[in-house]
Amino acid sequence: MADNLQGQKILLCVGGGIAAYKALEVVRRLREAGAEVQVAMTAGAQQFVTPLSFQALSGNPTRSSLWDSAAEASMGHIELARWADRILIAPATADLLARLAQGQADDLVTTLCLATTAPITVAPAMSHRMWLHAATQANIATLRGRGVQVVGPEDGPLAEGESGPGRLSEPETLVAALSSTQPPQAVASDGALKGLRVVVSAGPTYEDLDPVRYLGNRSSGKMGFAVAASAARRGADVTLVAGPVTLATPAGVKRVDVRSAAQMHQAVFAALPADIYIGAAAVADYTPRLPAANKIKKSNETLALDLMRTPDILAEVAAQTQSLKLVVGFAAETENVAGYARGKLVAKHLDLIVANRVGVADGGFESDQNAMTAYWPDGERVFTPGAKTRLADELIDLIVERLNA
Repeated sequence: MADNLQGQKILLCVGGGIAAYKALEVVRRLREAGAEVQVAMTAGAQQFVTPLSFQALSGNPTRSSLWDSAAEASMGHIELARWADRILIAPATADLLARLAQGQADDLVTTLCLATTAPITVAPAMSHRMWLHAATQANIATLRGRGVQVVGPEDGPLAEGESGPGRLSEPETLVAALSSTQPPQAVASDGALKGLRVVVSAGPTYEDLDPVRYLGNRSSGKMGFAVAASAARRGADVTLVAGPVTLATPAGVKRVDVRSAAQMHQAVFAALPADIYIGAAAVADYTPRLPAANKIKKSNETLALDLMRTPDILAEVAAQTQSLKLVVGFAAETENVAGYARGKLVAKHLDLIVANRVGVADGGFESDQNAMTAYWPDGERVFTPGAKTRLADELIDLIVERLNA
């Protein structure tokens, strides 16, 4: 996949956060992938990492000021904006995201982003409270609406000693995101879903036990994101309700980020009415009745958790009598795949269910590959195992068939 970056001109813009040190590794990995890299830094970034470090790794002078008389003698920032095939901002702090969303051009980095026509990818990194703040989420929504690719943040321990969504995605994840981004001209459409509204849920949900720990699962969201992308290419108006994953938003897709099963339930129903619902998310079946206000301390040999059922989003959607023409579910099983899938198809009154075996090599949650079978009341289809992107296209083909059946 890194072959996609061979010969690409990547402008890395480094924001002023503690995660700025990771940007050094990003430069190294981009160059290993065959990309030519130039670096621009905010004033804050220079408090964490020196421009000389980036110069040594990139092999090019580091730009750090809009007021560099030598570089700006020939309007250097405009030349740099034109030079870039792609721009990656990592880390993208809350302040930097806000200025980008507002279209400000008050320093070198924001000016470059306003002056370029190259695709922009941002990798947020900040306190989890800052990330979850309504202002930051509004800024992210604004940027996504302009076609900016957002990668991360990841969930985990943070510099301030707490844990939550806010960690900068790892360098290999950022490079992979750039590698997997397809240019707009590669997106084809036959218009088979034109005029239809499609809601897709994808990824896991995290149910907080305390401020540090949560109950979750290993869903990567890759299959659901591929399905959303395929539906958009076929002309649908797609809303993607995404659990906590670091995947890039597919082109032409409206994305709503959530964390818990309750939030996913709310977001899915807020996106209705729709013509098609595809429930590819791995939603938690149980959630703590009352999350602990403080970290649960290790005290006994065993720990009992008081859990309660979460809403069954798929069954509730299927019970709707609005404009839904097709409700599609997913079943990830470790045994008796066909039996459990057909049971779920009937019990939840679905039109179609897609079953796949998880916990096997080269398939399932974290893999880019999958093997799956679709079932409907009077039929089934076994898909040839392969890449999730191809399987997503074939699933959308089947959905179009079932709509017209």
